[in-house]
Amino acid sequence: MSEKDQPFIEHLIEMRDRLLKTLLVVIAIFACMVPFANEIYNFVADPLQARLTEGAGMIATEVTSPFLTPFKTTFVLAFFVAIPFVLYQFWAFIAPGLYRHEKRLIAPLMFSSIFLFYAGMAFAYFVVFPLIFDFFISSADADIKVMPDIRSYLDLALKLFFAFGFAFEIPIATILLIWSGAISAKDLAKKRPYVIVACFAVGMLLTPPDVISQTLLAIPMWLLFEIGVFFGRWIKRGKRDEETSESEA
Repeated sequence: MSEKDQPFIEHLIEMRDRLLKTLLVVIAIFACMVPFANEIYNFVADPLQARLTEGAGMIATEVTSPFLTPFKTTFVLAFFVAIPFVLYQFWAFIAPGLYRHEKRLIAPLMFSSIFLFYAGMAFAYFVVFPLIFDFFISSADADIKVMPDIRSYLDLALKLFFAFGFAFEIPIATILLIWSGAISAKDLAKKRPYVIVACFAVGMLLTPPDVISQTLLAIPMWLLFEIGVFFGRWIKRGKRDEETSESEA
């Protein structure tokens, strides 16, 4: 093996080790939460259950659903709880390849990523869920008793959690693009009309086929993009000033 290949192999080994650590942490959290699997699922399903008419409830159309669905909910929630550790492993992996002034941004970006991901999930649970479930249930005919399947509801809830969680990371992605020099804040601002259209297109793909949930995802994405551009200008200016002072020294 050549000396050129050794660093690449070392990076692969480090990536494997960090992925294994992440998996072990998720499994450990999952093991602690398993005894409360049913309570966890009921909490996730509460925005819908609270809006079902009297005498209606959620049903299981498959024999294994009452057992497997709470377990699946708990495992995914364990991953959500482990997000701070997941992001730490990611930033720790790329940190050795960064310059000193670049490493100073790791902690703020990591904490911002964690906060924004949880903020996206909270926005979905406390704002989006009540609005879209009110809309769906009120749209049903008076003779129709709405009794959703527990597995189908979980698939929808997880889809929305992931969609809003990752959509709220847009400021971080925007800042990284500007900071890396891939594109300037001025050029991004010029592409604002295309970004708005893209936000609504993503909202259409990631949410149920109704205007409310699509708009509730698209508008925050656009606003978060604007926040990313604003802070990207500030960080890029600070980086340029620091590089100038270092060259003068």
